[in-house]
Amino acid sequence: MAHLLVFLGSARDSTPPTPARLGLRVARACVELLEASGASAKLIDPLDVDLGAIFKPHFAYAKSQVPEPLVALAAKIEAADGYVMVSPEYNHSMSPALAHLLNHFGSSHYAFKPSAIVTYSAGQWGGARAAVGMRTFLSELGCLPVSAMIHVPKAQEVLEEDGRFVSDAECWGDYFGRTLSQLLWWADACTRHRQTQDPHRLSPAFCQAPSQRNAP
Repeated sequence: MAHLLVFLGSARDSTPPTPARLGLRVARACVELLEASGASAKLIDPLDVDLGAIFKPHFAYAKSQVPEPLVALAAKIEAADGYVMVSPEYNHSMSPALAHLLNHFGSSHYAFKPSAIVTYSAGQWGGARAAVGMRTFLSELGCLPVSAMIHVPKAQEVLEEDGRFVSDAECWGDYFGRTLSQLLWWADACTRHRQTQDPHRLSPAFCQAPSQRNAP
């Protein structure tokens, strides 16, 4: 059984916009649909993670001094078989809250696993333009996004607060399902292959200096 993390890319809990925390509905729908497919899914909400007032990534601390919230989330990221990234659109780009959260951990935590891109909006475009940059961002983290994506325009009319579809549940379920099924297929394939060949031995993480990326 695959285990997925669903990252919510919104840290706002106020109005406007109305309704507040629109993305939470989208993330909850993803969790429900993944679990209905037989997978295990856990929602990661930025409001539930104490990242501290000043940005300092997990790998920048001495081992004995890493804050417990970062230790706990790092373990969840490493244990997951894949990820769903749920983001609104800010200036045609992905959510700053999502990037801030993910950037606390080195790419080796996410690497050699798949991800799925899910965007939403209160308007007509569904955050689709944010997805363009998300492909590059997630590829750099090493969790390559599957080809199918989910875009939810007017999400407040599509989803109830608990993540259930307001209407046309079968059609929306099929639409979400195309992307989530790709994610689960790749998650299963990658998990099986990691059991026979350790990818981190073939392509070790950069742990010492940026110069490790340089050509000779």
